[in-house]
Amino acid sequence: MGMVTFVDETTAGSRGDGWGLEIAEERLALRELIRRRVFQEVAEYHAKRPEVFQGLVQPEGAERTLNGYALRTPRRIDPEKQTELALRAFERNGFLVLVGDRQVNELDEEMDLPLGVEVTFLKLVALVGG
Repeated sequence: MGMVTFVDETTAGSRGDGWGLEIAEERLALRELIRRRVFQEVAEYHAKRPEVFQGLVQPEGAERTLNGYALRTPRRIDPEKQTELALRAFERNGFLVLVGDRQVNELDEEMDLPLGVEVTFLKLVALVGG
């Protein structure tokens, strides 16, 4: 079992602190890695009940804020729906995924997850006027 560190970055230059998740497998498809990340984010949100959801993608019915996504009405987030939103965002080039220094291009592509690997989710920011 090894620790995978997830880090969020944007093309505008911001970089999150990162957080770890225990992954038992040494190889995993990107689709499954995204699913596990999203399920962990949702579980932490439900356990802590913060005012803002800090996750990979915006939940339905939420508004983007400086530090995440604010739900207009506090409610439970469905991790399956949130995973589908994340997978669709990846397919629409909403973010890139780098495992170590290698970009993963396909959801069903399996990747090696060596001990302590950093997985970067590079969120693509639309250009003004673009």
